[in-house]
Order: sequence, then C-alpha cells, then structure tokens
Amino acid sequence: MSKQPLQTNEAPSAIGPYSQAIQTGNFVYTSGQIGLDPETGEMVDGLENQAHQVMKNVKAVLAAAGCEMNDVVKSMIFMQNMDDFVKVNDIYASYFQEPYPARSAVEVSRMPKGALVEVEVIAVR
Repeated sequence: MSKQPLQTNEAPSAIGPYSQAIQTGNFVYTSGQIGLDPETGEMVDGLENQAHQVMKNVKAVLAAAGCEMNDVVKSMIFMQNMDDFVKVNDIYASYFQEPYPARSAVEVSRMPKGALVEVEVIAVR
C-alpha cells in the first residue's frame, strides 16, 4: 500500500523529519499539532489560545487531505498538565459533532517548543 505525504501552508511546517500528515488508502494520519501560528511560526500564548490553535492546525491539515473534523475516528491529546483537562476538553469538543471520535488523553512532561497541548488524529475519507 502506498503512502502519500500531505502538506499545507495553513498549518505550521514540520519542525523535524516528518510529514504534517500521511494518507494511505482511505486513512489520513496527522502528526501531532501544537499551538504554533502558521503565519509566524511562533507559539501562541496561554493554554486556551494554544488549544484553539492546535485544533485549527489539525483542521487545516485535514482539509489538505480533503477531510473534515467529522471524518476523524480517533484522536490523541497530550497535555503538559492533566489539571488542564476540563479546559482542553471543552475547546476540543467545540470542534466536533456527535458521534465524537474515540480518544485518548494523557499527561506528558514536555513537548516541542514548550507546548502545553498537542493533538494528533486519524481520519477516514
């Protein structure tokens, strides 16, 4: 099965040796998105702003694959502090409609560029 890298300028460029997303068959696998502003390459300030920017970045990468947020079947949320779960969860939920994707949410000690939240998803076209 072939894999096709996906790229959009509407989300931050990769900051390492990886693709923004890979499509194989009908599946789209995104790399983790953090709260970088795609225009400036800088991290937005604060947890809530980062969470919104993360979801906008995910949405942009999915759009490059011809997908929408409701095509997401699985998501993974990484947070620097699990005490932020309620805020992140509320913001995350505002980008989806039922039925919601399956999801994992975990606390991690550090993320690139000091990010407070990161999200990666799997979508089906």
